[in-house]
Amino acid sequence: MNGTMACRNLRQALLLGAALVVSGAASADDAAKILAALKAPAGFKVTVYAAGIQGARSMALGERGTLFVGARPQGKVYAVRELADGRRDVVTIAQGLNNPNGVAVHGGSLYVAEIHRILRYDGIEGRLDSPPPPVVVRGDLPTDRHHGWRYIAFGPDGKLYIPIGAPCNVCDQKGYAAITRMNADGTGREVFATGVRNSVGMTWHPVTGELWFTDNGRDYLGEDAPPDELNHAPKAGLNFGFPFCHAGEIKDPEFGNLGDCGSSTPPARKLGAHVAALGVKFYTGAQFPESYRNQIFIAEHGSWNRKERAGYRISLVRLQDNQVTSYEPFITGWNQPDGVLGRPVDLLVLPDGSMLVSDDQAGLIYQITYSGAG
Repeated sequence: MNGTMACRNLRQALLLGAALVVSGAASADDAAKILAALKAPAGFKVTVYAAGIQGARSMALGERGTLFVGARPQGKVYAVRELADGRRDVVTIAQGLNNPNGVAVHGGSLYVAEIHRILRYDGIEGRLDSPPPPVVVRGDLPTDRHHGWRYIAFGPDGKLYIPIGAPCNVCDQKGYAAITRMNADGTGREVFATGVRNSVGMTWHPVTGELWFTDNGRDYLGEDAPPDELNHAPKAGLNFGFPFCHAGEIKDPEFGNLGDCGSSTPPARKLGAHVAALGVKFYTGAQFPESYRNQIFIAEHGSWNRKERAGYRISLVRLQDNQVTSYEPFITGWNQPDGVLGRPVDLLVLPDGSMLVSDDQAGLIYQITYSGAG
């Protein structure tokens, strides 16, 4: 190893922490630039939890502490595991898949969402170096690529929830724009909510068990319309308006005659227009101050067609008595005047109360911790 490479590796170890094994993607200089740009509230710190995870999207935590990460553009699923000496290792456990975005863990098995089907890897944490062939849990999902990458999660009812995004910017097609759910074995598939254009993030209130989810608004109605949505579904059967109504009050110019905005469920909170709100999680840990407990964090992936970029941040939505009281930035800095440094996708609360954030542009998993120091 030459002197330049040794120096670079040393700097990377100091930057990312001695407990990290790096395997490609963002360099130490890239990571240092990102971390230096990020701004967090007093007492909070952002570090790199894992690197070299190109296209890092949805995350799920195994029962033994393994972090699973779907990488949609790469067609891969990664596992981040703790080694005996305390370091972390990144392992590719599946590849050649069809846009594997969503991952979820249930009963010791890893569920992976491709566009057209749901796979299950049984006993995966004991077989990271030689993963078993996957079981096809359900193979009859729509094959459309437009909004076809799927987020999945198990609800408190033990069912697997699967959004089916609209195969278009705005259209009226039966069997799409919905959140579905099914039993863990793939049986009993049913529609839970309709009028949902494209949800790529769901979470359940830790006390009430009610579903909250993000939804991306349609394009080409202007720079500032319609807003993305944070929605609340306390029961099955609600309709959230798409394609005839957006954000509870904006009648679609083409499909508005299909329904009345007054008949749809309005968002719990209108978010920024075109911020691409994706991952959403209630904070359930004990590390952050008590004022953050049972509050909602959202990963805003960032706009793609807005003249003035929006999103590229972690936002915080505060609740009181199940009603939204505020919507504010929490972690910012990925969006810089000279370009975008990263794009947050998903969130995950670890057992120690810290929070992970995936970034599919930088190929990083960040860790947000709170020490109480200003």
